[in-house]
Amino acid sequence: MEEKADLKIFGQPVTPFGPPWLDKWFARIFCLRGDFVHDFRLIDYFVSLMSTERSAALDGRMGNDRALKKDLADFGLFDPAMPMYLLYRMRAFSQMGFSGFEGRYYSLFENLTQDMGHAASLQNLLTALAYQYILSGQITHEQIPDTPHTESERRQIFFGAAIGIPTFFVQKDTRNLFLRRILAKTQKTRLSRRYKGYVRVYNAEYRKALIRIIREDAADLIAMMGMEETLKDLHLRVTDFQECSASASLTKRILKYAGTKDPMNLPAEEFNRAAEGFYRTELRESHIREALEVLTRDFRMLDGYAALRRDVYKEVIHSTVENQSASDFLEKVQKEILSENISSENLEKFICLILLTVYADIKKEEERQ
Repeated sequence: MEEKADLKIFGQPVTPFGPPWLDKWFARIFCLRGDFVHDFRLIDYFVSLMSTERSAALDGRMGNDRALKKDLADFGLFDPAMPMYLLYRMRAFSQMGFSGFEGRYYSLFENLTQDMGHAASLQNLLTALAYQYILSGQITHEQIPDTPHTESERRQIFFGAAIGIPTFFVQKDTRNLFLRRILAKTQKTRLSRRYKGYVRVYNAEYRKALIRIIREDAADLIAMMGMEETLKDLHLRVTDFQECSASASLTKRILKYAGTKDPMNLPAEEFNRAAEGFYRTELRESHIREALEVLTRDFRMLDGYAALRRDVYKEVIHSTVENQSASDFLEKVQKEILSENISSENLEKFICLILLTVYADIKKEEERQ
């Protein structure tokens, strides 16, 4: 991190001392500009719990999370009443009343239909591939050890990428056999001159290797789930990160909002205020507009079903908005929604129609199956 941020005084890397006034004084004297982090939330927020020597975060046994939380509570580090924070975790049906997966490895998207849409599709594909690995016996628990060291070895790749560090180091004889398989397909690796017994890996090349493995191992799943466009999109984001990634898109819009072209031209406080202002105004509004565009298509579909007298659509639309169509009603209240000034009566009607689109999606999926 110090190398990337170029925080050196007379050739020696330094870290902030603590008191802001002292850090600012040193920064001015030695022209230390600092650094720009792509996704600060992923390193500042509690994203993932570390294993202890006694309890692993992911040891493959039911209830292993309770043992880890108790261990961390004994150390005074964690409240066991809090949920088990992991980059990707399963929802416990016994606690939530439903099952499913929660991803905590992304934070914010510049748009919903492309960025978030492809991210959700990719998450589904990788979950299906993980089940395929397990059920086929291709990947076993022994191939991905749950010791704190091997766990840190694989997690450092993720957190290093969030900070923007271009390389990471892996033990040449790592016990993580799945990681070794990925590295075998990664280009431009070499033995580290700085860390004996470690291999130096470029993060960008590692990501390309991951895409190659997904294409090879999940070829049938990609075809079955219609994921080819998602894989093309992923490849573009990886190979042209500075232009096509979600963080690059967000950064460009924040800089435009702030009236500058380089984040390093602004003090950290000013850039962060501009980011928050952009999120609360322009990004919020563009997300709402994007959602309304999707709802417009869905409401037109409802009107079509109502015209064909399919199921309950005509009855529900008429009882909700009387002599209007669903799409006409949406057009009438769009400005109220964008200004967050919609009446409680119209809001209730709007929610009813949204629930009707959910019902339509469920029926469509049932028919497809």
